[in-house]
Amino acid sequence: MILYRCFAWNERARRADRLDGALWFPRPYQGDGRHDNVDLYGCLYVSERPLSCIVEQLARFRGQRLLPALLLRRGLPLALAELELAEGAELVDLDDPAVLRRERLRPSRVATRARELTQPQARDLYGRHPDAAGLRWWSTFEAQWLNVTLFDRAAAALRLVSGRTLTVEDEEVGAAAEALGLRPG
Repeated sequence: MILYRCFAWNERARRADRLDGALWFPRPYQGDGRHDNVDLYGCLYVSERPLSCIVEQLARFRGQRLLPALLLRRGLPLALAELELAEGAELVDLDDPAVLRRERLRPSRVATRARELTQPQARDLYGRHPDAAGLRWWSTFEAQWLNVTLFDRAAAALRLVSGRTLTVEDEEVGAAAEALGLRPG
C-alpha cells in the first residue's frame, strides 16, 4: 500500500528513520494529535492521497495568504514523502461499518476533532490489536480522503519510495490551498 506523509524534513538526515527523516516517528513533538498516546507509542500521520496530508499541515493557516513561510516547521521545509507499507500489514479500518460495529464505535465519535475522545479510542485499539500497524480513518476535511495513523511498531513494515521538498508552486500545495481558502501570495 502506498501512503503519503507531509512533514518537516531535514534533507541531510543520514537515515530516513532518524531525526526529521521521512520514516522517523516524531514522538518528542506529539501529544496533541488525533491518536497520540506518547507514553505508549509514537505515530506517523499519513494518507492515501497527497492532498489530504498537505491539507492537514496547512489547515491552521485558513484565511491567510499562501506564502513560503507557511511551508516551514521548526525551521525545516515541509516535504512530501511516498511510503510503502508492506503487503499484509494490518490496519484497523475505522471507515468500515462492520469494524465500527465490532469495536463499538460510532462514526460521530471517530470523525471528531475532540482529542479527549479520539486519543482514548486509539489507546484502546492499540492494546486490543497487538498486530495492527495502525488505524485507517477518514479526514474531517473531506470524508473521501482516507488517512492512516501508523504506530511505531510498524516501522519495519515501511519503506521510503521517494521524498521531495514542497513549494508554493506545487500542484498539490495549490489544491490544498484552494480546499482551505488560502489566498494566493
